[in-house]
Amino acid sequence: MLNEVILALIVSFDTYLVAAAYCNSGIRIPPASAAVINLTGAAVLGLSLLLSDIAGCFVPAELCRTLGLIVLTSIGVITVFKSLVRILVRRLSRKGELSLRTGSSGLVIKLYLDDTAADIDNSKTLSPAEAAALALASSLDSAATGLSCGFCGISPVRTAVFTFAAGFAAIAAGSLTGRKISASERDLSWLGGVLLIAFAIFESVCG
Repeated sequence: MLNEVILALIVSFDTYLVAAAYCNSGIRIPPASAAVINLTGAAVLGLSLLLSDIAGCFVPAELCRTLGLIVLTSIGVITVFKSLVRILVRRLSRKGELSLRTGSSGLVIKLYLDDTAADIDNSKTLSPAEAAALALASSLDSAATGLSCGFCGISPVRTAVFTFAAGFAAIAAGSLTGRKISASERDLSWLGGVLLIAFAIFESVCG
């Protein structure tokens, strides 16, 4: 059960950062929208864990453990890299040295650089539809994480339940501490990647 709790907390770290950014921007996340975000994230993670569990029935245990370590570490490294890219792009855009032209993929690019771009109508309140778009855009990492963690014998159902509960706690914490976190103007999403790498090593050694 400990592994499921740790994984849920790691996955929910991004939710915390999103909630902090919204709080700092004065955008409210109603309970219904929070439920959409958390339900989507929990469902994606749970289903991906289930799929990898099924795949694990046809792959040797040692190979599964090795693949899980490689994939999880890769996701962690990519997450750190994405954070560095976001920091660089934001700095260049502030200096006027970067120009982005967005077509039909404009919302995806905006969400990649600024989570608060999901508030499309600028109502300062995240609607359930906007929350769904945000959740889907940020669930790719959860899906990849679940597909690799399923090899480690982690329960899909328990992890989904813990992730759903941790998501609400993350949104509440982000709403309370958002102004302090976002005021530093630092992208902390790299920390989620570091935690994922640490979890991969822990699971490989102790799994």
